Amino acid sequence: MKRYPAFDPPEYRNWRPDPELTREYRRRIEGDSRRAAQVRELGTDRLLGLYRDLLLTRLQDIGLKRWVRQGVISKAWLGVGEEAVTVGCVAALDRTRDVVIPMIRNAGACHMMGLPLEHGFTSYLATAGSPSGGRDFHYGDVAMGVIQPVSHMGTSVPVAAGAALAFKNRGEDRVSLTWTGDGATKTAACHEGLVFAARSKVPAIIVIQNNQVALGTRLDQHGAGRVEDVPAAHGVAALVCDGNNVLDVYAATAIARARCVRGNGPVAVVAETFRMGGHATHDEREARETFAVELFEHWGRRDPVGLFEAYLADEGVPASTLAEVEAEATAAVEGAAERSLASRGDRPAPEHALYEGFSEGGVLHGLAARLAARGGGE
Repeated sequence: MKRYPAFDPPEYRNWRPDPELTREYRRRIEGDSRRAAQVRELGTDRLLGLYRDLLLTRLQDIGLKRWVRQGVISKAWLGVGEEAVTVGCVAALDRTRDVVIPMIRNAGACHMMGLPLEHGFTSYLATAGSPSGGRDFHYGDVAMGVIQPVSHMGTSVPVAAGAALAFKNRGEDRVSLTWTGDGATKTAACHEGLVFAARSKVPAIIVIQNNQVALGTRLDQHGAGRVEDVPAAHGVAALVCDGNNVLDVYAATAIARARCVRGNGPVAVVAETFRMGGHATHDEREARETFAVELFEHWGRRDPVGLFEAYLADEGVPASTLAEVEAEATAAVEGAAERSLASRGDRPAPEHALYEGFSEGGVLHGLAARLAARGGGE
């Protein structure tokens, strides 16, 4: 894909595929018969769909970073380097019925579940037409299977378990999926959710997105032991995958989903990846000072978009085809950003801050009803 020197991390600006890493990318899939079988079922159209979603997710972050530099917004929380964990997971779901609870760095899940690309921009602008009507830049739409996230990510685990319990009680072959960070695995809510999910045997997939850092605290500082051992402590089966290999993430999640709909959930998917920036755009320098230069270089060679491009080229997909997909994705994101900017004058009235949904029979009843309607239940 085109590189953006003003916005890309330094390691991506002159990115070229490393032949050994390209071979490793393929070996990761072909070395596991179950995962290889999942990938073999993906035709060219679905592979190109994965590529398009990776591009849309990366380009949305680039668009937000451009806005920061232009002074349109003060900061943005980006997932550059972690796109494959989002795209691979959602691609393995039944997007007409399953439910996701993303973290802010999983914003790509929103457009994959059918939300307009504009929502990724208007949510930052706090316009009346934004998903929350200007109240919050975390966004979702239960009718489209996206439960709006909150900043304290560990709490999404019990929420996912609760949604999955509803699916189980109604006998529906649906799953809920949420992402939680390596740091959030140290929270009480995360462990409580895992305990409940395991004891109730619900169809929930808990993706532990290990990006090596919690806010500004390195993985080796915020806990002892291995992140991949956390699920086993509560009797939850775990599948470990390369979080920068979208096919490995996809295959692991597809296997996890099949296990859940057979009644053998919950399942944890542990994805190792790396955040190629700060906690947000305002502290990128701090992030560079937190880790050794060599670690950024290590993960910089493993750009999930670049590695998947190399895989597709090796599969015989013409460069012209990839260029066409990129052009379409670029036009889609740029168009969404332009339309969002045009809406900046549409500010919500001050009294709109009083959220009427908390009235009796409001939020929780409405959430349950919309989840049921999405699955065809009552």
